[in-house]
Amino acid sequence: MTGFGERLHAALAERGPLCVGIDPHPELLGAWGLTVDAAGLATFTEYCVEAFAGEVALVKPQVAFFEAFGSAGIAVLERAVAALRESGTLVLADAKRGDIGSTMAAYARTWLSDDSPLCSDSVTVSPYLGFGALEPALQLAQETERGVFVLAATSNPEGAQVQQATVADGRTLAQVMVDEAAVRNAGAAVLGSVGVVVGATLAAAPDLSALHGPILMPGVGAQGGTADDVRRLAGDHLDAVVPNVSREVLRAGPAVPALRDAVARAVDGFAFLRA
Repeated sequence: MTGFGERLHAALAERGPLCVGIDPHPELLGAWGLTVDAAGLATFTEYCVEAFAGEVALVKPQVAFFEAFGSAGIAVLERAVAALRESGTLVLADAKRGDIGSTMAAYARTWLSDDSPLCSDSVTVSPYLGFGALEPALQLAQETERGVFVLAATSNPEGAQVQQATVADGRTLAQVMVDEAAVRNAGAAVLGSVGVVVGATLAAAPDLSALHGPILMPGVGAQGGTADDVRRLAGDHLDAVVPNVSREVLRAGPAVPALRDAVARAVDGFAFLRA
């Protein structure tokens, strides 16, 4: 197995520059005519896996919506992650984990260890207990050739309160997180495996010039971000950007062909990223 960054780069070239979320929000379950329970969750997820497996470069299950149904929801997530990975589709577990010491190490084992039933190709992590607190996840990801996406400048308005605060040298905390990720990616032949999350709804992005890693851009579609916003924020680093589209695709369901058509339209809308 090659490093996550290299595998992601190849998948984006083959299947188009897109990350599609599996977000089984109760409103979407209802819109699909499904019950808001573990059975409805399972059916929703099965349709998504069938539609996206082998069709999308990166699929991002939103872990919270599965956890909401307890152990039955986690079982659905386990099956989905396994099925997607068996199809050769890269999986990003959107868990946003962040803690210290042995607790962070346990989170890392959950999502990045070969012997975990929830083992994914990558996971989102929160660095706002200090970037160094992520070390257990960063180390395990390196050992298992998986990836992490570090929250840097997120699309929610509340994030600015923390992320735009400045440190002694004048950098914002968001910029510090990008710079710390860049250090981890130094020397990667194609694309490093430590990505960052930069919201597509932001007025401006941190300086991404030294990152040499993937840039996940959520906030496209339902949250108001557009392809033009992605182009503006990415600047000269379009080949590293992975726009995340969830509800705009999922609203096309539940029919699998309709979901695939929605994916194709979204990929076409970001064709400039691989021009």
